[in-house]
Amino acid sequence: MKKMFLLCAAIFAVFCTVGFSARAEAAGKILVAYFSYQGHTERVAQEIASQTGGDLFAIRPATPYPGYDECLDVAKAEKNNNARPAIDGRVENMADYDVVFVGYPIWWYDAPMIVLTFLEGYDFSGKTVIPFATSGGSPLSDSLDSVRAAASGATIGEGILANDIDDVAPWIAGLGYAK
Repeated sequence: MKKMFLLCAAIFAVFCTVGFSARAEAAGKILVAYFSYQGHTERVAQEIASQTGGDLFAIRPATPYPGYDECLDVAKAEKNNNARPAIDGRVENMADYDVVFVGYPIWWYDAPMIVLTFLEGYDFSGKTVIPFATSGGSPLSDSLDSVRAAASGATIGEGILANDIDDVAPWIAGLGYAK
């Protein structure tokens, strides 16, 4: 009976491992795109890229945001005006990616408008978009409606509010994208 249990446990472990490995391989190329104002979201993006083997792309404004106090006002005005700030640079080979992690700090209870500029600038049909965010108090769920609307055609994967970098590896493993 003990041998049968051990055999079943071993087979189960193999199937689980093969399942995660197959999912990661089936995902194709992974992009980790992020906007980071103070570096918090950038650190999370770097950890995601490290865990998944994905390529990094920094979403940078064409006109840099001002210092913190003034930036609060600029970000609020952008949200109130539904603005789409210009981005410096572009992902030239977006068609090569099947999974796109998109990261941002939550500003005024939502994704920053520059992230929506990024998402609206590409065709995400048939791709999986997985949001991740950092925040001083707002939950990730506050931003998901905007991300869904801006990433038209995408399947939106299970995101994370990643204020603790130690939460990233278990989340990536649970999604099945660990390299």
